[in-house]
Amino acid sequence: MKQKLSAMIVALLWSLPAFAAHPLMTDDTGTQGKGKFQFESNIEYARDNENPAGITEKETGGTVAAALTYGIVDNIDIIVCLPWEWSSLSENGAIISDDKGIGDTSVEVKWRFLECKPQELSFALKPRMLIPTGNAQKGLGNGNISGGVLLIATKEWEHRALHGNIGYTHNSYAMEQDNAILKQDLWHASLAAEVHITEKIRSVADISIDSNNEKKPDPNRIFLLGGIIYRVTDNFDLDLGVKAGLNHAETDKTMLAGLTARF
Repeated sequence: MKQKLSAMIVALLWSLPAFAAHPLMTDDTGTQGKGKFQFESNIEYARDNENPAGITEKETGGTVAAALTYGIVDNIDIIVCLPWEWSSLSENGAIISDDKGIGDTSVEVKWRFLECKPQELSFALKPRMLIPTGNAQKGLGNGNISGGVLLIATKEWEHRALHGNIGYTHNSYAMEQDNAILKQDLWHASLAAEVHITEKIRSVADISIDSNNEKKPDPNRIFLLGGIIYRVTDNFDLDLGVKAGLNHAETDKTMLAGLTARF
């Protein structure tokens, strides 16, 4: 049972490192600017139901994450994210496992290395390191330092934008059971769109395909996400979103909400 929960938590955590314009999972090339900060706090709640061999299994889990971004120079940001996670597994209504606690801390650097201003097209790289602050025995972290990198592209128009990501993550697991059931090398590709409905409201959509983090012969995980970002002020946003799995490998449904403050 711990194997199922470990796989679910890794799937949840995969969506966190990008810390795009929440609720989007696909990141954009935007940076804060030299000396400026951004604080984000997001919550995600996931639910998955299965019926193997006549047994009704229900998995629920979630993450509350806080991230602080600082603009080192105009085109380079450093981001630190700390998540708190919970997960539970029940069979036919009986609780089999219930774990909660701090997850692994991520440290990222976003470098916008190319801008084609006449075409409003830009590219960025985002290397990432995971520091093992979570309890690996409970499935709340890898137990070892892990890392990856994300290539980001953004194309902008007057009232809309398109973002694309291609990413790679190498996970190093401390627990033997995690090494037995979970892949170390994961790939990610996603595409997102933003449309400004009004001066304060943006509608967003996201589609993503990720390597299945479990070693069993399952297809890649695919999801579709839709949401709204509401700009309360120039420096404060609220957002809501829903993520739906498009195949059985992906979590059935995830609800997302968050806030972003810039200063």
